[in-house]
Amino acid sequence: MKKLIFIGIVFLAFACKKQETESFGKQEPAANTEASSEGMQAEVQTPEKLGETIFNGKGTCATCHKVDSKLIGPSVQEIASVYKAKGGNIIAFLKDDAKPLVDPTQYEVMKANFAITKAMSAEELQGLEAYIYSNLK
Repeated sequence: MKKLIFIGIVFLAFACKKQETESFGKQEPAANTEASSEGMQAEVQTPEKLGETIFNGKGTCATCHKVDSKLIGPSVQEIASVYKAKGGNIIAFLKDDAKPLVDPTQYEVMKANFAITKAMSAEELQGLEAYIYSNLK
């Protein structure tokens, strides 16, 4: 029995050593040349994708807004259409620096969310704006 265990350990040691020597000196192909170190995500998101992620996630926008129909607040398509037609600034509105252009009656409901949107970075707000405009029909 001792011989069997010894042989198993020796086999395991050589098997592990073989994998190490095979990969020594070989370079793994880079998935993305823009990947950064420290375990950061290799794939760079477009502003629209970032905005969609925020819209459906931490921004909690999807709780009140649907893309193509009114829920509690106006649809994303309506928001994009009105802001484009009137030359409005979606980011200024999300920072609570501009008056609502689409449905002022829902402004009081939206005010509760300004704590979330005011804490967002410029990149996140630009992503939300890009996502909203990407749904323009």
